[in-house]
Amino acid sequence: MFSNPLAITTSSLGLHPSHTLPEKIQAAASASFYAIEIAYQELEDYALSQTPPRERLCSSANITVLSLNPFKNFEGHNSPLEERLDRARTWLNIAANLKTKYIQVPSQFDKEQSSGDWTRMVTDLQTLSALAASYSVDIAYEAVAWGTYIDTWEDSLRMVQDVNRENFGLCLDAFHIAARVWGDPTVESGMREDADLALAKSLDRFVETCPLDKVFYVQLSDGEKFVPPLQPGHRFYQEDFPPSLCWSRNMRPLPLEEHLGAYLPVTDIAHAWLKRKEWKGVVSIEIFDWRMRDESRRPKENVKRAVQSMEKLSAILERPE
Repeated sequence: MFSNPLAITTSSLGLHPSHTLPEKIQAAASASFYAIEIAYQELEDYALSQTPPRERLCSSANITVLSLNPFKNFEGHNSPLEERLDRARTWLNIAANLKTKYIQVPSQFDKEQSSGDWTRMVTDLQTLSALAASYSVDIAYEAVAWGTYIDTWEDSLRMVQDVNRENFGLCLDAFHIAARVWGDPTVESGMREDADLALAKSLDRFVETCPLDKVFYVQLSDGEKFVPPLQPGHRFYQEDFPPSLCWSRNMRPLPLEEHLGAYLPVTDIAHAWLKRKEWKGVVSIEIFDWRMRDESRRPKENVKRAVQSMEKLSAILERPE
């Protein structure tokens, strides 16, 4: 099994309203996960439903909260900065109460209400970082595959370097890297032209140039192949959504679940990160599998899938090269 500390997101443990946050936390703790990433909406839903005080959920289960996520559409947004900072203060207060290490910030994708001015985005994120530092919280910045201005790990690293704050670093997600340079859910093959070469070059650049002290944690998931391809009429097609966003929200099974249609080169990405680059920090599982919207698929069953997936991936990575 992995020597890295393992975390898992709440989305990876169930997507039905009856899959409660306490049930997910207990499931993750029972499988000896080091930490859990909590979706902010789930925390809100739990607070409204009310049982014991929410800050006791994880401490009583002896599990750490790695992050709150996703704090969306902050940098370069056209809304007043003070309004966005007020929203950030709410998140940071909760993060501090939960002793959460990170708030995860995906790259800006509200194209209609945002600016692509790089300097402004840097300044906004420096302001956010300063505010987070006052709460002893770090910002994990993630390039999402459908980002309007930043959609590759290289551009997210450039942003991290330009922001230049100790508490502002990278969250690297295998799905977003593969979906951006390798996969294409809109074509029958499920792959872009020159997919393997493009990914290999990207991973080589990562190994050669990305400083590990700028990486806060990494996330693993796979992608299910669309059969038929994602086109109008497909049940997950949404006209106003980028294809990679439709893909991300619905068809991201656990790594190497080929029997469920998983086909992304997750092993290649994990090998570059964990073996070639020797990343020793937290590895988190983040999936969004439509099957988990079924009420009967309880978190305790879903966490077993996660453990099996990690055991399979670990066995592959440990093979002699």
